[in-house]
Amino acid sequence: MIDLGFFVEIIPTLLSGLPLTLQLAGLSIAIGFALALLLALAQQGNHRVLVWPIRSFVAVFRGTPLLVQIFLIYYGLGQFRPTLQAVGLWWLFREPYWCAIIALSLNTAAYGSEILRGAIQGVSRGLVEAASALGMTRLQTLRLVVLPLALRQAIPSYSNEIILMVKGTSLASIVTLMEVTGIAQGLISQTYRAVEVFVAAGAIYLTINFTIISALSALEAWLTPYRARA
Repeated sequence: MIDLGFFVEIIPTLLSGLPLTLQLAGLSIAIGFALALLLALAQQGNHRVLVWPIRSFVAVFRGTPLLVQIFLIYYGLGQFRPTLQAVGLWWLFREPYWCAIIALSLNTAAYGSEILRGAIQGVSRGLVEAASALGMTRLQTLRLVVLPLALRQAIPSYSNEIILMVKGTSLASIVTLMEVTGIAQGLISQTYRAVEVFVAAGAIYLTINFTIISALSALEAWLTPYRARA
C-alpha cells in the first residue's frame, strides 16, 4: 500500500527539481525546433550535397537511443579534451547541463525535421502556383503561404514530440543533473520507498504533459476554427 503521508511529504522535494526539468525541456525544444525547420527547408531542394548529410544525421539520431546519445556527448567527447580545449569548446562539453541540452536538442531536431518536412510537402501545390500567379517571390510564398499552413498542420504531430522531450529530460539524471528524476533517485536511495517516489514523480510529469497537451489543443483550435465548427 502507498503511504499517503509520505507521498504528500516528498512532493515539495520533487518539485524543487521542476525548474531544471522545464528549463531543459524548454531550451532543447526551442533549439531543436529552429534546427528542425532549417533541416526541413534544406531538404526541399534536390541538392544532394545538402540532402544526404541531413538524412544521415536524421537516421543516426532517430535510430539510436537518446540515452546512448547523452552518454556519447558527455562521456565520449570528454576523451577529446585537448582538442576541445584547443578550439575553445571545452567549457561547453565539460558541463553536464550543456551536454544534456545538446543531446536533447539534436534528438528532437532529427525527429522534428521529418515532421516539418512532411508538413511542408503536404501544402497543396495549387496554393504555391496561385501565389506565384499573384506575383509573389519564392521567399514570399514560403513565408506567407507555405510555412503558416505547414506549421498549422504540424501541430498535432509536433505536440507528441514536445511531450517526448519533456519525458526525455528524465535521462539527464544520468549525467548528475538533479531534475525531478534525479531527485527521485536520491530519495529512493535514502528511504527505499521506490513506489511512492516514482508515483509522485510520475504525477508531476503527467501534470506537465497534460498542461502542454491542453495548451497545444487550444492553439490548434484557435488556428483551425473551421474544424471546431465541423
